[in-house]
Parts: sequence; structure tokens; C-alpha cells
Amino acid sequence: MNTAEQIKQFLNFLQPKLGQEVHVGPWLNIDQQRIDQFAAVTGDQQWIHIDPERAEKESPYGSTIAHGYLTLSLLPYLTESNHPDFFQNNYPGMKYRVNYGLNRVRFPAPVKVGANIRARTTIKSVEEVKNAVQICYLMTIEIEGEDKPACSAEFLARLYP
Repeated sequence: MNTAEQIKQFLNFLQPKLGQEVHVGPWLNIDQQRIDQFAAVTGDQQWIHIDPERAEKESPYGSTIAHGYLTLSLLPYLTESNHPDFFQNNYPGMKYRVNYGLNRVRFPAPVKVGANIRARTTIKSVEEVKNAVQICYLMTIEIEGEDKPACSAEFLARLYP
């Protein structure tokens, strides 16, 4: 099968899934150790993230909170896209995927230390681009027991046959 045929077949596989939630990931607890490790790696040492005593007294949240970029960086885990079976189950006929970028990233609610978060994934759009298929996923990271999500982002992936 040639590239054009593979792309057409894959587009036909995805079209019925447009607008549908295609995955709900596992809950992940955000503990202080994870927040501290992220702070150390990124150099973001703001007290609201790494000083539990001060955050309890001075923060409007009453505790430390995760960095927004920490929450965003957990998408591969939260979507289980690193699982060995993920690629074949979700991208039949494709050889590889590249992360193309993000659109409209927002952090509507803070993730307090000790909170559980998980990602919900909906396919927003699919299109053929430069001998590949581009998928736009709407990723929503929810906080257990909260009304507002921790993060909402449009994630763009390109898949190649």
C-alpha cells in the first residue's frame, strides 16, 4: 500500500471518532516530592510550590501547588501514550508519531499538593498534512473532586505511514 492509501485508510479510521472522548487516563497523586523534583529540574523555586509552611500561612490555597508546567508535562503519563500497546491500538498502519505542538494551553485551577489528577482526551480534528495525518486532541486534566480542570490544551500530533 502506498503512502496516500495509508493516509486515506487512517483518516477513515479516525473520522468516526471526531468529537468523541477516546481516553480517560489513570488517577495520579501529586505529592510534594514530585513538585520539589520538578522545581529542582526547572529552576522554578517559587515558594508557593516548594515551601509548605509558608504556603499554608500565606497562599490563598492553604498549601503548596504544582507548577502549571508540571501538570502539562505529565500528559504522556496521564494519557498512557507511553504504554507499549498504545501506538498500535490507536494508530493502525502508521509507523511513527511526532509531537507537533500545543494550541491554547490554559490552567484554570491550581493542583494542590496531595490532589489526584487524570487526563481526558477528545479528538477535535484530523487532517492530511505533508504526507502525514495531523490530529488535534483536546486534553483536559481534571482534579478529583473539583469543578474546574487543572489544565486544558489542544495537543497536535503528526502521524506518518
